[in-house]
Amino acid sequence: MQKQGRAPEPDRRAGAPATGAGRGRHPRGLATLVLAELWERFSLYGMVAILVHFLAASRGHGGMGLHEGTAEAVEGVYMAMISLLALPGGWIADRFLGARRAVLWGGVVIMAGHVLMAVPDPAFVWPGLVLIVIGTGLLKPNISALVGRLYAADDDQRRDAGYSIFYMGINLGAVIAPIVVGYLGEEVNWHLGFGAAAVGMALGLLQYVLGGRRLTAQLRAEPVVRLTPAERRRVRRTGTYGVVFTAVLIALLAAGHALSIDNITFVLTLVAVVVPAGVLLSMYRSPKITPVERIRLRAYVWLFLAATLFWLVYDQMGNELNLFAAQKTDLSLLGRHVPASWTQSLPSLFVIVLAPVFAAFWVRRGRHMSTPLKFGLALLLTGASFVVMSGAAAIASTGVKVSLMWLVGVYVIQVMGEMCLSPVGLSVTTKLAPRAFTNQMMGVWFLAAATGDAIGAQLPRLDAVIGQSLNFLWQGAAVIATGAVMVFFAGRLKILTGEAAAARETVGAAA
Repeated sequence: MQKQGRAPEPDRRAGAPATGAGRGRHPRGLATLVLAELWERFSLYGMVAILVHFLAASRGHGGMGLHEGTAEAVEGVYMAMISLLALPGGWIADRFLGARRAVLWGGVVIMAGHVLMAVPDPAFVWPGLVLIVIGTGLLKPNISALVGRLYAADDDQRRDAGYSIFYMGINLGAVIAPIVVGYLGEEVNWHLGFGAAAVGMALGLLQYVLGGRRLTAQLRAEPVVRLTPAERRRVRRTGTYGVVFTAVLIALLAAGHALSIDNITFVLTLVAVVVPAGVLLSMYRSPKITPVERIRLRAYVWLFLAATLFWLVYDQMGNELNLFAAQKTDLSLLGRHVPASWTQSLPSLFVIVLAPVFAAFWVRRGRHMSTPLKFGLALLLTGASFVVMSGAAAIASTGVKVSLMWLVGVYVIQVMGEMCLSPVGLSVTTKLAPRAFTNQMMGVWFLAAATGDAIGAQLPRLDAVIGQSLNFLWQGAAVIATGAVMVFFAGRLKILTGEAAAARETVGAAA
């Protein structure tokens, strides 16, 4: 999930190719950005692969000794905050740093966070997580924006292929990371694993700095729309209010003896729900949008809610399914026990394998399927994956460790759902965005993941109340029911989004 910041006006001189690229070749800077992002994803997904295990492990085993529900909530809220901060991260690049420097400083802050995590002292864990969240919020949206700006013209046919290469780098890093970091963390020492993540980010920074000369002069410049004096005063005022509110909230929690890790995760979950709702509501009530845009925004809310439910289930792979792998799965592979964190490589591996298959299918058949229908299918598949997990959990509840193939099957189903939702999510966001809020809407799409991750982070706590099997089952059933409703009303939503009119125009033009 990447947010694109505002790009500078491209060089539109006739025949001006992107620097370092001949006809049909990609700009030389693409390799720099792909490798930098690969190593950044290596650091992030490597750390995430062992985070919940480290948090839940006893102090005697070098962990934090948190209750499992708390550990899962921390991991999920951590991922939610990464998505949430992508929105201000893009804004900071637009108005202060520029995308190139935002990526650089984001990487430095991320590496500092991993270094703190590598220190074998619990006191450094929480500052380390905070730094990684802040740094990723800076880097994540802006490196994606730089990829788009490598291409001189908006209609450059190489742009989509360039992004495909970029996202392949993301998934390659996500496949390798759990194998390396997971082995070091689980089998040797937790903090050595976090240190490996820091090394990965350091390699990404080195690649980014040394390869910087391959970026065009336009990208090396700082395309920043500076704040006006009035805007600066408003930012200072808002920042002051935010600091005061946070300080008062912490003081109240402390005074009530309620300042706990659990309560902090509850507060952050509430933030992840309220912020997207507030952003969408402010857009809807804005006098800057037209009646037609308001109708399409209402349709987009349904797609946003569908995406939220999707990520609510999908991103539990990092906490609930990760611990299920460690505690209730037979991890013997070719006669050898493998670390539970290695299972976190499977989703990205399946993305690499299935993406070309689905891309070919969408080209041939996809034009006959509306975006709401694709979202509905994504929910049906993702909900079905948790129904399958319910069966696995029921078997495990008898004390028998289940086959690894249960998780393999679940991840295949979930990735198939992702192929129905992720590729069209940014596209439909762009199409339905009110003209006055085009850039902000790109950030709103990532807020769906933040909301889903935050809510999903709290749901594993229900395992202790209703049992893990039933917990999986009701979540899966609820998502399937929502997907069925989405499919049933896909035609109506297609009209509201304007896709029906576009399809009729296409048919008319062809005739």
